[in-house]
Amino acid sequence: MILVRAVWSRIDKFLAAILLTVAFAAVLPARGHAAEAVGWLTDAAIVLLFFLHGAKLSPQDSLLGARHWRLHATVFLSTFALFPLLGISAHFLAPDFLPGPLWAGVILLTALPSTVQASVVFTSVAGGNVPAAMFSATASSLLGVFLTPLIAGFLLSRHGLDISAHSIVAILVQLLLPFVAGQLLRPWIGAYLTRHPRAIKSVDYGSILLIVYMAFSRGVVDGIWHQIDAGDLFRVALLDVALLAAVMTILIFASRQLGFSRADEITIVFCGSKKSLVNGIPIATLLFTGHVGLVVIPLMLFHQIQLMVCASLARYYAARRIAASEPHAGLSVTPV
Repeated sequence: MILVRAVWSRIDKFLAAILLTVAFAAVLPARGHAAEAVGWLTDAAIVLLFFLHGAKLSPQDSLLGARHWRLHATVFLSTFALFPLLGISAHFLAPDFLPGPLWAGVILLTALPSTVQASVVFTSVAGGNVPAAMFSATASSLLGVFLTPLIAGFLLSRHGLDISAHSIVAILVQLLLPFVAGQLLRPWIGAYLTRHPRAIKSVDYGSILLIVYMAFSRGVVDGIWHQIDAGDLFRVALLDVALLAAVMTILIFASRQLGFSRADEITIVFCGSKKSLVNGIPIATLLFTGHVGLVVIPLMLFHQIQLMVCASLARYYAARRIAASEPHAGLSVTPV
């Protein structure tokens, strides 16, 4: 029992809930009229999700670190340029490494914005520049509403996976308009959302789980599990690890070459290497049909990998900070 609890404590609960939802969809997928109802609920969930993100976002908090433009430029270039460049380079070098829908998922993953909460939390734990992290992560999330559909549409169309202009317009309307509406209504509902963070978190997670159920139900009905095997999953995970390792290595090297402080380096590494599951699944749902279940697999795996890697890296940075502040104990500090 103690061993089970120890293992469970190290598992990301949100990812575990997603995996359970996938299993439920595999056993009891939505079909016929039920699938239509789930589709309508999913659309409503996406609208609600981005409305609440707009309503709970505090411009004052995120603007505290806005003046550090070199740091933010580095993060944005990593998120929307370096990642896509690595993704399309991998596809060019090994087009047969993954099936088409999984490659589409990898390329979509590279175009996604950074996370907000995880980036700020890991930056804080590691001793980084938290105000700058708040601005970079928030601005990345905002820019992603515009840039992700455009970047993904361009890259995927260049690699034989056409996305219509109608799909891109639809995603901008369904994500951007609710976000703007939330910002406009923030003076009236922002205080309530601040007082009830658990309710907002429940809506976030519940919306994503509903989207996952819809996506994988459709995939099961269309025979998703006949299109992927354990080897494909292993190769996706391997590619995700390689992408994350390459980006982190480049960011650490670039931060030091550009003369950033240790605190700024931490912020750049954590904000510039994350990809948002919360934004990614709704975007995939709107951009793709039929094989959306396969498309989100690279993102689901990357989500868990980035959490585990960044948790370890944050502890490492924190241990080095403690060692630097206690020089006599420096040699005895071992990162966990």
